[in-house]
Amino acid sequence: MKFFADTAEIADIKDLAATGLLDGVTTNPSLIAKSGRDFMEVTKEICDIVDGPVSAEVVALDHETMMKEAEVLRKIADNVCIKVPLTIDGLKTCKALTSDGTMVNVTLCFSATQALLAAKAGATFVSPFVGRHDDNGVDGMDLIRDIRLIYDNYAFATEILVASVRHVTHVLESARIGADVMTAPPAVIKNLVKHVLTDKGIEGFMADWAKTGQSIL
Repeated sequence: MKFFADTAEIADIKDLAATGLLDGVTTNPSLIAKSGRDFMEVTKEICDIVDGPVSAEVVALDHETMMKEAEVLRKIADNVCIKVPLTIDGLKTCKALTSDGTMVNVTLCFSATQALLAAKAGATFVSPFVGRHDDNGVDGMDLIRDIRLIYDNYAFATEILVASVRHVTHVLESARIGADVMTAPPAVIKNLVKHVLTDKGIEGFMADWAKTGQSIL
């Protein structure tokens, strides 16, 4: 499963990229606003750090303007993936862009039938939001299971990009189901490495090493 970071914070992206674990980045208007930086500038900087897809979202709601915005965004770098909402106009834009060889991430997916439409429109990625489903008392991972089944039934090439990931269990379940990608805040990705027995093991090793009075350097 590919790991994308859901952030526009350059320091966090550089830190994760250095581990070799980062396969791409997803951004949205809210994350860009949180960074407090210029949209085009920060997107270009992210694309320079990450070799994989970097999702940059259009803000228009009509097809014609979406296409104009996408034309500007895809000139930022070769690895820009245009992010569009799961609406009729968004699907029109998805079809037009993917037919021209541009990567497209169809976002704000909340049902398996929506995901089916995205795949039929040729989406590179579809982003179902599991955390927001959980917030409303629905198991978001059931949505991922349904999409995986449908996509496998028809051999759709669209990759399932699990979004709105809130915790480690979301990542684990996504991998079990066979999602292609998950995108999460850097803190969630870093939490994957944590385990109490790992911490205790390191503590024990360090204590035993101290007793030897030796030094590697």
